[in-house]
Amino acid sequence: MSNETQFRTDVVSPSYWKVTFTNGPVNLIDVDTIEQLAELLTRIEQDPDLTVVVFRSENPDFFMAHWDFLADTARVAAMKPGPSGLHPYADNLLRLGQVPAVTISAIDGRVRGAGSEFVLSTDIRFAGPNAVLGQFEVGVGAVPGGNPMGRLARLVGRGRAMEILLGGDDFPAQLAAEYGYVNRVLPEGELDDFVDTFARRIAGFDKVAVTGTKHLTDSAAPIPTEEFGTALTTYFATAGRPENAHRAQRLFERGLQQPNGAELDLGRQIADLG
Repeated sequence: MSNETQFRTDVVSPSYWKVTFTNGPVNLIDVDTIEQLAELLTRIEQDPDLTVVVFRSENPDFFMAHWDFLADTARVAAMKPGPSGLHPYADNLLRLGQVPAVTISAIDGRVRGAGSEFVLSTDIRFAGPNAVLGQFEVGVGAVPGGNPMGRLARLVGRGRAMEILLGGDDFPAQLAAEYGYVNRVLPEGELDDFVDTFARRIAGFDKVAVTGTKHLTDSAAPIPTEEFGTALTTYFATAGRPENAHRAQRLFERGLQQPNGAELDLGRQIADLG
């Protein structure tokens, strides 16, 4: 595991943490991310006073780009199951959605694929005007592995979930808000202050009341644990198949995983692969 910390935690108060994600020029999610997020989630779960956690990025162009296509697949396959019994990638997303504290994503820049699956697992998503969200996996021949199918179907409805997942396109912030993919879009320069004010408001409330309300809200539209296992198993079975290798190769030729090129308009690049 890398010694570099991808999740920097700032303790604003005993009841309020800010967590800033940083991993390379486009904030890729990799095996170290999985391991470090698992440790962070344990800290969140075990803190008796923590009421709200805000996730953010210092990179104005990339909140979380997506999964690292060059990650060590053998290391991924060898990872031991998390507390739920699921592979730790799926376990993290399940746990993130169930921690007692309220979780908020403050999204500036691009968040696609595994990054989108991360923010969908948080309770509340606020976006800046330049945010872009998407699930592009079908465009490279894979079924999404972090169960955005279950999250989006419950969040935006079946038809819009199908549009997001099967179109593999980019969703600019305003359209994402209209669909319910994010809660709302803040004007330029106002995202951080708005989220901080909102988080401080929740942090000032009684934790028992906040946690109980969150639990009952989740109970109204529960997502079975097995959905996460099935999604990741299907991803492993479909990702990286030889018949689709040319798709990823063409994206790398166009600048995939670099701050310029394909990452800037990945939705259009995906369409061009067809």
